[in-house]
Amino acid sequence: MSRFQQIQGAFLGPVGRASLLVLFTFLLTVFCLARSIEPDPRGYGTHRQLGLPECTFQMLFSIPCPGCGMTTSFSHFVRGDLWDAARVSISGLLLAIVATVVIPWSLASAVRGRLLGIKDPSIVGARLVITLGGISLVNWLCRLWSSTL
Repeated sequence: MSRFQQIQGAFLGPVGRASLLVLFTFLLTVFCLARSIEPDPRGYGTHRQLGLPECTFQMLFSIPCPGCGMTTSFSHFVRGDLWDAARVSISGLLLAIVATVVIPWSLASAVRGRLLGIKDPSIVGARLVITLGGISLVNWLCRLWSSTL
């Protein structure tokens, strides 16, 4: 395989291209929604402005769920307030950064018909999920530990 083929990445068929366009549209929508709502000063609960219910996990167990603060973090991120985005949820900030990179990448890959810079999407996807999931778990455990002090 030539160096050019490695940089270009895996070939995409029509379903792969359409999937990337759906991903592109979804992520843009997420950022538009985050921009349309105001971050809740408590650091969580911003999702309520979208008509979503209270956090069931928190209602059942009286502790914040691993995702608590993600919407608020995204809302801070789209306003350029990285400090508050990290303060509310470091995993939310990291997810927003990854999504910011994925938006142009998914569009460019869909247009070109190749996964730019990625030979094996399953390996990259697994690494992203494991890394972000691990960071989210550590972030959540730290929040639980600090709230019991």
